Amino acid sequence: MQIVRFAVEGMVKYGILKDNLVQGLSGDPFQNFQAGRPFETDGSSYPLPQVKLLAPCQPSKMVCLGLNYRPHAQEFNQVLPANPLLFIKPSTAVIGPEDAIILPRDFKRVDYECELAVVIGKTAKEVSEAQARSYVLGYTCFNDVTERHLQKEDGQWTRAKGFDTFAPIGPWIETAVDPDDLKLETWLNGEVRQSSRTSEMIFGVSRLISFISGVMTLLPGDIIATGTPAGIAPIKAGDVVEIKIEKIGTLRNRVEATP
Repeated sequence: MQIVRFAVEGMVKYGILKDNLVQGLSGDPFQNFQAGRPFETDGSSYPLPQVKLLAPCQPSKMVCLGLNYRPHAQEFNQVLPANPLLFIKPSTAVIGPEDAIILPRDFKRVDYECELAVVIGKTAKEVSEAQARSYVLGYTCFNDVTERHLQKEDGQWTRAKGFDTFAPIGPWIETAVDPDDLKLETWLNGEVRQSSRTSEMIFGVSRLISFISGVMTLLPGDIIATGTPAGIAPIKAGDVVEIKIEKIGTLRNRVEATP
């Protein structure tokens, strides 16, 4: 099932995308998932070209992973972490498919980072690895946009990764996919720049949910961004970045200068 969040006729709704048709959902899918209720449509339907897809969830926080692919750690000459290396991106960084990544004023280098995102479906606190997958509504594409110079200058990553528009998410939440061995790629202006598989992650999805929920409570709609593989590189105004994940979809965003 592909769950979308979309705007149409002055409304913002959740829906299910099937065969290029968006069927409106009755109620909030996160509330239904948490309560164990089935998803029900409300009788409305719209051809996909007639709606604007939005970021498929509104996370209270995005918990992100650093150095979770061995080749990426190697390209930074970093020692592999003994435990997941966490940082948080603010909710104000979120944009959806086809929205613009806005380059900050006076930036020096802004990079793309292709990532698989886990969408939490119900409140998770101190969850075991064995139970972890039952807290997941689904998976989506994520671009952990980063100002690389500031990341190095600050020594911690909040400013470098926290700019508005630095967290593209989408295009939808795929509920029926196994995240353990998916191909993920970044395409920049039609050329492949990153290509790997989620099986190359140091810490897998279940481990991450268990570890993070032992630190902080994860709320419905929160995102865990599972880290990027090797191959990061700069973007500039006029570029088009596509994050493609097997069995999920393609997240496409253009890059623009600050007006």
